Parts: sequence; C-alpha cells; structure tokens
Amino acid sequence: MTRNLILGGILSAVFLTAALISFVWTPFDHASMSIPDRLQAPNMIHLLGTDHFGRDILSLIMVGARTSIAVALVAVGIGMGLGIPLGLWAAARRGSLIDEVIMRGNDLVFAFPSLVIAILITAVFGAGAVNAIIAIGIFNIPVFARITRGAALSLWEREFILAARVAGKSSLRISGEHILPNITNLLIVQGTIQFSLGILAEAGLSYVGLGAQPPTPSWGRMLADAQTMVSIAPHMALMPGCAIILTVLGLNLMGDGLRDFLDPRLRRLRT
Repeated sequence: MTRNLILGGILSAVFLTAALISFVWTPFDHASMSIPDRLQAPNMIHLLGTDHFGRDILSLIMVGARTSIAVALVAVGIGMGLGIPLGLWAAARRGSLIDEVIMRGNDLVFAFPSLVIAILITAVFGAGAVNAIIAIGIFNIPVFARITRGAALSLWEREFILAARVAGKSSLRISGEHILPNITNLLIVQGTIQFSLGILAEAGLSYVGLGAQPPTPSWGRMLADAQTMVSIAPHMALMPGCAIILTVLGLNLMGDGLRDFLDPRLRRLRT
C-alpha cells in the first residue's frame, strides 16, 4: 500500500472512530451549558477548551463528526445511485437524443452550485440537515454521470465489448456485466473525493445557517459561532477548523492512494 493510502486511512479512521464513539460516550454532555466554564482555553479537564456557552468543544467535535459524515455519506450515495446509471445509459446510447438530454441536464445542474441549490430548497422547505443532503446529493449526480459516461465510452469499442454484442447481449446487460465492473475502481476513487467535498459542503451550508440546525452540533455551525469570538477565544475556531482540514486531507490522501493502488499500470511500475 502507498504512503498516502496509509496516512489518509489513519486520519479518516480517527474521525470515523470518534463519530462512532460519540453515539455511546463523549467526555461531557455536548448539549450541557456551564456559564462559569465559558471560553476556557484547552486544559486538563476540557482538552480542547469550551465555547461561549461553556460546552466542551471536544464533545461537540465528536458529535459534529457524525453529522458531517452522515450528511456527506448519504449525499454521495444519492449521487452514485442516480449518477452512475445515468452515465451508463448515456454511454450505451451515445449520440442519441437520450444521451443529449442527460448531458445537457448535467450541464444545467452544474450551473447551480450546491449552496445555490440549498438556498432554493430551504426557501421552500426550510433549513435542515435533510435539505443539505438533498442539495449536495443533487450536485453529485452530474459528477458521477460525467465520470461514468466518459469511462464507459472508452470501453464500448474494446474487443471484449464487441464480442459481447456479437453474442447478442443487450446494452443493459453489457453495461452491468462488463462496463461497470471495469470502471468500479475509478468510481471508488471519485466517491472518496466527493465524500471529502461533501464534508466541506456540509460545513459551508451549516456555516451560513442552511445545514444542521441547533441543538445538533455541526463543524460549520461551530465556526459560525466562533467568528465573533476569535480575538478572545481563538480555540473556538481553531479546533473545528482543524477537524475539517484533517478530515478532508485524510480523505483526499486516501483517494489519491486508492487511485495509485487500484490502477494496474501504476501497480506494474511499482513492481
């Protein structure tokens, strides 16, 4: 395994473990306020300090990790679940009206970033984690559709695909039995990258008040609460900011390592 894959896996595992542990234990109750303990710097009792309500920041980060991971995971699942079939369909019907409609639809969605989509959704249904998931998921659909279509098109003219067509297999069967297994590695790597971008998007949406709503902790919400306290309690912004940076860094390193590990050409170079 490559160094990037190992380091990225360790960083990602740390925050995933913290999120899982938070379901059964946190150092303090993340919702418990203690005004006498407010704005404490990191110390032996509160390892990462406390916020302006006296809440333990480590506990908030642990619970916020599961919010960010859950939102990003479901959003990427939506993108893969809808984008991959659309990309395979467009590649199988390349040059047709269906292909044109799918790709122009992707262009239309790309014209609206996830933040704009979230604003449109929350204007109708209100702010919340579910609407953030929908917004990020919608933005992920054309990403996976484009990646899938581009990778699939390069395979449709290969000899083994021509042999499958001569054998009488339908386009649907060829896409499922021959195309998809040969592009799975690429989709896994892209899924890892989109997962990290999903965490960033969730933090951004929560920062502007469109993501998870109080009292549910969120890294983006913690940054928003800290912006007026930076001069007197910089740890309030530093700790959740570092959590976001390290998580995204870990996922990107893992995606880069997976690409190197799963690419047979790079594997031959290493051997």
